[in-house]
Amino acid sequence: MTNKYIYFIANWKMFGDSKTLKSLNNVINFVKKNKNKRFKMIYCPPFTLISSMSAKLAKSAIQVGGQNCHHEKNFGAYTGSVNPKMLKDAGAKYVILGHSENRQNGEDDKLINLKVKNSIDEGLNIIFCIGETLKEKRNKKTFSTLSKQLRIGLNKIKNIKKLIIAYEPVWSIGTGIIPNNDDLFNTISFIKKKIKHQSAKVLYGGSVNNKNINELKKIKNLDGFLIGGASQDTKKLIDIIQKTYN
Repeated sequence: MTNKYIYFIANWKMFGDSKTLKSLNNVINFVKKNKNKRFKMIYCPPFTLISSMSAKLAKSAIQVGGQNCHHEKNFGAYTGSVNPKMLKDAGAKYVILGHSENRQNGEDDKLINLKVKNSIDEGLNIIFCIGETLKEKRNKKTFSTLSKQLRIGLNKIKNIKKLIIAYEPVWSIGTGIIPNNDDLFNTISFIKKKIKHQSAKVLYGGSVNNKNINELKKIKNLDGFLIGGASQDTKKLIDIIQKTYN
């Protein structure tokens, strides 16, 4: 898969403070030294770090995104919430939407669709997460689940260039278990056929680390990786990128 443009998206989840930003120096230097390699690096820290991280990365090729946003376009009485306009103002170029951790907290496909629409209207690029639960997998409902998430979550979304799909099977996140190569290849192929657009980028997320990347990089139709816990350690993150190209 190293003969094409590869995305590495670091989802920091609820991690990091102002001191943590110092660790980015290693990644900045690595990206600068390897600018001949065709990859795009995106960091998605907690909202509290978006502004300071954007400033730190301003002169690098690394971009910044948010981890979620409120569905409302305008300011309002939504305590603790952040809308797409606020993300953009803080320096974000991307936003993760539909992550399973938020779906499990009550977000449904229609709500996610509204977030996608309003985020695109605000000029943000979307990292759209989909994935099946263990129960759905065992009941052989993976494709029907993904189809529903894509159909409703991306209803009337025409600007595919603003969209990155991240396939994250819920049963894989944080468990260390990943799909076998054949299943993953077939699932990525299914997603790309459903999108019906050759330029659509489809990534894999779910327990991606510097130990299993040698297997994951064999999946030829993948366009990159959404990396969770492993991305919090700059050495592991750099190792993942290096192994992808070895």
